[in-house]
Amino acid sequence: MIEARYHDSVNVLQALTASRSTAPFDRAEWFALLAATGLVPLIAIASDADNAAALALTETGGRIAPLRNWYSFTWRELAPEGAAGDRLLEAIARQLRSRGHRVTLEPVPGEDGSADRLARAFRAAGWTVAVEPCDINHILPVKGRSFAEYWESRPGQLRTTLKRKAKKVDVEVLTHFDAGVWADYEAIYAASWKPAEDQPAMLRAFAEAEGKAGRLRLGIARAEGVAVAAQCWTVENSIAYIHKLAHLESHKPLSAGTTLTAALFAHVIDTDRVDLVDFGTGDQSYKADWMEEVRSRFCIDCLDPAQPKSWPALAKRMIRRARPQARP
Repeated sequence: MIEARYHDSVNVLQALTASRSTAPFDRAEWFALLAATGLVPLIAIASDADNAAALALTETGGRIAPLRNWYSFTWRELAPEGAAGDRLLEAIARQLRSRGHRVTLEPVPGEDGSADRLARAFRAAGWTVAVEPCDINHILPVKGRSFAEYWESRPGQLRTTLKRKAKKVDVEVLTHFDAGVWADYEAIYAASWKPAEDQPAMLRAFAEAEGKAGRLRLGIARAEGVAVAAQCWTVENSIAYIHKLAHLESHKPLSAGTTLTAALFAHVIDTDRVDLVDFGTGDQSYKADWMEEVRSRFCIDCLDPAQPKSWPALAKRMIRRARPQARP
């Protein structure tokens, strides 16, 4: 017998994620940080005598979405593998029809089967489901290379820039949290070309926790003692995640960001011996200089055809699909 229920606290995820976490964005601690920003959790859980599964969600006006923000590279189901987990996910999806008329899940990875698995569960539960790419993820499979071997394969212009500019800045890679360096990072980010941080307190709390756990890789570049570039990475389960990077536009000719990025790549490849470097979401052109493969992130949009509130969106979806595709 399967029991499905809801919780408004992420604490219920602690036991569920402790043995299954494979990325920073799957841990109960990550969802707790999100809840601390003001997002209201809707934790949907299904369990039987042997297993439990959950979807970490939030709800606004009858529309249900993942419990996430722009710091989250991915969002996916928290469920055991195989048929047992599939049954629990279907039970959650079926129960959600009594909670809202639309569930939109993104950005869901496809390479681990999450996108297909969630789509199957919601379709089996009676939802009408559309799956479409919604974002891009650049990655570097290290394939056993040293940093020197990896660097030889980089574009000539990038290698030339590092050769010419590397001695103009001093770089440091910390494996612990340092309040002074973090203050430098925040000052650089505030003065950079990037939009204002959405939840800076959350990001700092995350960096502090990752530092205590030994997973933080905090990089800083200085020119004549002035902090001009900073980056926040983490390393977990043989994967390096590039969370944040910024440099001062006023010192752009120094190419400090390039020098610092190279130093961090060297550290995670040669010291941490990672198998993969993950550059998060977004298709910015500079990422292609450093990374070698691209993965899609998917939006799984689920509408309940039994609820009249879904009908306008369902009609729009049908019209869009009926339109002839433009010829190249």
